[in-house]
Formats: sequence, C-alpha cells, structure tokens
Amino acid sequence: MHSVRSRSILLYLVRTGTHVHLTKRILLLLVLICGLGTSPLSAQYFRNSNYWKTHRQEISVGMGISNFLGELGGRNQIGSPFIWDLELSQTKPAVSIGHRYYTFEKQAIRTTLTYGILAGNDNLTSEVFRQNRNLNFKSDIFELSLVYEIHFFTEQLGHVYDLRGVKGEKASRVGLYIFGGVGGFYFQPKSLLNGTYVDLQPLGTEGQGLPGGPEEYKTMQVCIPMGVGLRKALSKQWSAGLELQYTKTFTDYIDDVSGIYYDNQTLADERGDLAAYLADPGLDKIPGQTNTGAQRGDDTDLDAYLFLKAQFHYKLYKYKTGSGKKYRTRIRRQKVVF
Repeated sequence: MHSVRSRSILLYLVRTGTHVHLTKRILLLLVLICGLGTSPLSAQYFRNSNYWKTHRQEISVGMGISNFLGELGGRNQIGSPFIWDLELSQTKPAVSIGHRYYTFEKQAIRTTLTYGILAGNDNLTSEVFRQNRNLNFKSDIFELSLVYEIHFFTEQLGHVYDLRGVKGEKASRVGLYIFGGVGGFYFQPKSLLNGTYVDLQPLGTEGQGLPGGPEEYKTMQVCIPMGVGLRKALSKQWSAGLELQYTKTFTDYIDDVSGIYYDNQTLADERGDLAAYLADPGLDKIPGQTNTGAQRGDDTDLDAYLFLKAQFHYKLYKYKTGSGKKYRTRIRRQKVVF
C-alpha cells in the first residue's frame, strides 16, 4: 500500500510540473526512492526467507545396486584398499526408504533403512593366491542409519523472483549435498555348496570359539555411512536424485574371512566335516598356502560396502505456520513461472 501511494505522488509531481524549490524537490525524490526500494522486498518470492519451513519433512525411496569391498573376489591383483578392488560382476540389488527433516534451510537429519545383497567369489579373479583359496560368500544386509546432510545447492522450480507474469533469473533446479553419520547393520554370510547356501558364522571356519582361535563374531555391527548426492526438482513436491554411499565398518567378517587358517583336523573334530571343508576348499595349486597358521585374510583391512541408488523424494507440506492465515493463503496461490 505504501509503495502504491509513493508511486502515485511521484507520478503526480512529474505530470503536473508542481513548482517546488530544487533542494526540496531532490529531498522529496530521495524519500520516495527509498520507499520504492524497500517495499518490493515483501513482494519478492518468499522461498528465500522462511518458505523452506513449510516442507521441512520428506519421504525418500531408493532403488539401486550394492557392492562389497573385502577379502573375497576382487580384481585380478592382490587385494587393495577402498574401491580399487571393486568386482563389478558381483554387483547386487539394493532398496531403501528414509525420512528427512530439515534443521536449517540447507541442513537436514535423515533416517534410512536400506536392504542390499553383498557377495564375493575367489573363482572370479585370476590372481593366483585368491583363486587357489577358492572361497565364496553371499549375505543379505540390513542397514539402519542416521546421517546429517549439508546441502550446498537446493533444487527449486521457477525463477528466483516468482512475480506473476514476469520472467527473470531462473532458480537452480539441481541440488548437491554430502552426508555422514552412524548406523547399525545386520549380516549373515553364507557359502554356496552343491547348489545350497550354508550359514558360515555357526561353523567357526577360522576356529572362532575354539582353543587358540579368535572370538566368535557378532552379525550385528556398527558402521559409518558417508557419501554424496544429487537432486533435481520435478514438481512442487517431487524430486529425483542419485546418491552414492560408502559405508565403513568395524568388522572383517562380513565375508567370514579375516585371519589365518585354523587346524583343519581339530575343526573337523569339533565342528564337523562341513565346517572343515568350507574353511579350506582350496584347489591345492600352491603347496602350503592353506596350512595351519597361513594367511587366510587380512585383519588389518576391515570390510566396507557401497550403495548407488536412484531416489525419489516427496515433500510433506505443512501450511499451518506462525505467520497465520495470510501466509497460508499466499503459499496456496503460489504460481511457479518457467
């Protein structure tokens, strides 16, 4: 209202040519210009103030792939840390569902439940020691994580200033974020034998729980998920994106391989012939490689895994804000300008 009145006075002065002293005229123009300069702030698109608070919550679903980083399988070389030992042929499916809550405009807390499959097989590599070891595994994995996200860019529709009938500078439709946090996961390694998968953890294939052997490992562990993601706005409430997650764990037994070979005869006596065979199904191409005390895995390099998922995000709008009915009406009348 103040803006309209100021414009009317200015137009009147110009059209009528009212005689005003030059100094007073300049001062009057400055006052009017200041009034015109401040009033449009309320007309600019409110997404840049508190608009983000109307959709602080989101539901996300994802579908993609998972891959294992550990002792079994890998490239045609001696095992390497991080992603340099990735075996693409062992890529398996993964799905997820999550809830996101924005604590600030570009920061959020996210809880996610992810299911994936991890696998590795020594017969897929031509590296001689791994191939001779001849071990394999597969495991379902369930991960529940709590991470904190930092959004460098947030995806938006329309233009920076959403004025009706005016096309201006386009808003960014692509969002970029990184995340990290803590989680817990469940796994249960199995080995394929004659077309049937056999649970490995109860067998203690490295002498777990036996005299001179390591402690039995737990199939529920703590992890640290971290990664990066991209998002693109599809509509006012829907966004799509791609997310890569690397998960560091504190166990080396996701594939049931970590330390050294336990005495095979003792293992057969205590746990049975099945445990003894799955502990050492070696091809006997390298003499002495699978003797008692020889290296079976690398307990200094803990297991990890990857998720790569395409995701869809749905904003949960909340119109009841502290600004009252006027603010709610303003949001409902929002018109996105392309």
